[in-house]
Amino acid sequence: MRNAARSSALFSALALMACPAAAASSTDADPLGQPARDDVRALFKHLIDAENHHDLNAVRPFVWVSPNTLFVAKTATPAEGNWAGFWGTEVVISHLGELYNTGSFDIEPDYERVKVVGIAPDVAETYAPVQITVAYAGQTPVPKPFLMILNWVRTPEGWRMAADIPLPIPPALTANP
Repeated sequence: MRNAARSSALFSALALMACPAAAASSTDADPLGQPARDDVRALFKHLIDAENHHDLNAVRPFVWVSPNTLFVAKTATPAEGNWAGFWGTEVVISHLGELYNTGSFDIEPDYERVKVVGIAPDVAETYAPVQITVAYAGQTPVPKPFLMILNWVRTPEGWRMAADIPLPIPPALTANP
């Protein structure tokens, strides 16, 4: 029951995050032009490359400098909630460092299925089906499917990742005989 509640909460968070995009009618013009969407797509790929190299110095410039930067991820212990929001640039960078220090951390996006949409003239969202392999907090380092949702904000320095929300894809339910 607890897993069902957690899955429900994660999917509710995704639905809430997608509301601005869903609220726009199909006749509304995308608030970003193709060049901006292409820029965000390229930044996403460079961010993933830096993460897969476990290079915090290379990751840092992609992260929005704000107390509102969010990374949703597994906690070190179940007592911490098992999954939680990590808020603020330094907290996000620190938690990424903890994940990288496990030795086994890799993200493999399905780049053919990555989608970038404009939410507002200075806000973009990346939707990416991925396989994440991580050994953090006692996990067995085998690839697991996730939907990775990233929100980006345009700053004077360029596009920066404001939120990284990986949603674990639960196994398909099997029918009981």
